[in-house]
Amino acid sequence: MPHSDAPEPPAESRFRAEPVSFVRRSGRMTDGQERAWAEHAPFYVIEVERGEAVTSIRPGTPITPASVFGRSAPLIVEIGSGQGHAIVHAARTRPEADFLAVEVFVAGLARTMLDAERADVRNLRLVEGNAPEVLEHLLPEASVDELWIFFPDPWHKSKHTKRRLIAPPFPELAARVLRDGGMLRLATDWEDYARQMRQVLGDADDFAPAFDGEWAERFDGRIMTAFERKGRAKGREIRDLTYRRAPRA
Repeated sequence: MPHSDAPEPPAESRFRAEPVSFVRRSGRMTDGQERAWAEHAPFYVIEVERGEAVTSIRPGTPITPASVFGRSAPLIVEIGSGQGHAIVHAARTRPEADFLAVEVFVAGLARTMLDAERADVRNLRLVEGNAPEVLEHLLPEASVDELWIFFPDPWHKSKHTKRRLIAPPFPELAARVLRDGGMLRLATDWEDYARQMRQVLGDADDFAPAFDGEWAERFDGRIMTAFERKGRAKGREIRDLTYRRAPRA
């Protein structure tokens, strides 16, 4: 999820057994974003059944991607899509694939819809939802070809690192939705988080590194976003990691 300096998560997290990897902000949108939501959400936003929390997904309510997109095509999912710059660009340049943006901030989703509509992107859908619950409850098993997580909130204060998304429970959820041979692509500008990611995925039996050496090459399908520019401007090195989903037994 996008970086945040907010100190603590909201009350909705009390409904979950584990801390969430985001802080639920007010969700206020500009007038233009409100209009975009009203006009474009019926096409772009997948309506989901909720659990107790605003961004939760009710167990047992999976989607059928072929029905959602109206065709069978490779499915690429971005978790923490922010304002959608990366995924709108990818969807526009790869019309043969379908794309799903997962985000908790409605203003970011509204901006994504505006840019997608302006670019006449039709192979993109959006979900407002907590990423682990999307992976566990909304997406069918082995339905995803690539899973992208670029610049998730680093929760760099030691008292908050337990909220990082890429932690030991995550590989099992990612492995569930990825098809055999599917790709998990990660990027961060925080070195200690990059090393945590590498350790977590290195310990996961369902994944094998798809790179040689210490870090992967920069994924050429990832455009430069505000988060990457911000990290570079502060002198932080960008580190990519890429893993392949191992064949199921």
